[in-house]
Amino acid sequence: MQDLRTELIQNLDESEWEWLIPHVQRDAVILVPIELDLLDVGIAIASDNIPQVQQWIDEQLLAKPSVAQIGEWNCDRTKLFLTLIVQPYVLIQEK
Repeated sequence: MQDLRTELIQNLDESEWEWLIPHVQRDAVILVPIELDLLDVGIAIASDNIPQVQQWIDEQLLAKPSVAQIGEWNCDRTKLFLTLIVQPYVLIQEK
């Protein structure tokens, strides 16, 4: 587990909305709220912790960006997000 954490820490980055648009178009972006640790979510997804991930989905803590959010972010394409790639997903968190 520590190796996975170390690997994912190296993949944490900041991205402008403009750079995330292609991933949204292929339906690969998952929005993570600030009350969840992006790294913990990435570890749960990468390690197939289905019960934990399903709980977050059921609590509406993990979701695809809404049409309204995408529209808002398209108006400010330089908006920054903390990002973590966990293939095939790109996890994003508003900064």
